[in-house]
Formats: sequence, structure tokens, C-alpha cells
Amino acid sequence: MFVRIVKMSFQENKISDFLDNFEVVKEKIRNVPGNRLLELYRDKSDPCIYFTYSYWETEQDLENYRSSELFLDIWTDTKKLFNNKPEAWSLDKVVSLV
Repeated sequence: MFVRIVKMSFQENKISDFLDNFEVVKEKIRNVPGNRLLELYRDKSDPCIYFTYSYWETEQDLENYRSSELFLDIWTDTKKLFNNKPEAWSLDKVVSLV
């Protein structure tokens, strides 16, 4: 299992569009085969910056999602709202204390 973090910076007047769309698609993303967790965060110092945080069983599961019609539809709508290029990281979890 690994973690995927995506940082997205939005035009201020487009944030509600993003949040409305995320509300519609979040369960669909979470139910993609191989997805084990999906969370959305907002930066405390810059309300235009959001992060998605997701757990994936395998890299292939993420790649299958990224090549799916669902992702293409979401990304086509979402990228129009950005005010900066998104950034993404794939990370292996080393330690987790709960």
C-alpha cells in the first residue's frame, strides 16, 4: 500500500465549483478498486490550496484509476479551476502510529 498526495491551488472564485464537484465524485473515487482511503485537506494559511490524500493498494490500481473515464472526466473539469500547476507525490508509508 502507498500514499498519494496531490496539491491543488485554485482560483479563489472557483473553489466552490471544486468543492461542489468533489462532493459529487468523492464516493466514486473512494470506491475505485484498490483505493482504501480518500481525504481532502485545505491549507490553513492559504485557503486556495487543497490537498487530496489517498491510500492505494498498488501503483497499478492508481494507474488504472488515472486512465479511467471517471478520472478523465474529473480532471478535465478540475484543471480548469487551477491558478497554479498541481503537484503530486507517491509515498511509501514507513511508520504509522494510531
